[in-house]
Amino acid sequence: MTNEKRLNLSDIFLIAMTRGMLGAGIGLLVAGKLTDERRLAVGRTLIAVGAVTTVPLVWRVFGQRTPALPPAT
Repeated sequence: MTNEKRLNLSDIFLIAMTRGMLGAGIGLLVAGKLTDERRLAVGRTLIAVGAVTTVPLVWRVFGQRTPALPPAT
């Protein structure tokens, strides 16, 4: 039995954007392009926004109930 989830296009875009924010934040934290103070502030903000926006998406995707299939005849 497969556990399939149906996602619409807006869900996919939101998931991709949150992953991008997390990745950009982590990239800024490890890069040396900005001053330490500014790099930490921007990196932490991007990580926080990415992580906080992930929670509702996880609930939305994994909390959805799949409709029962009709009995085979």
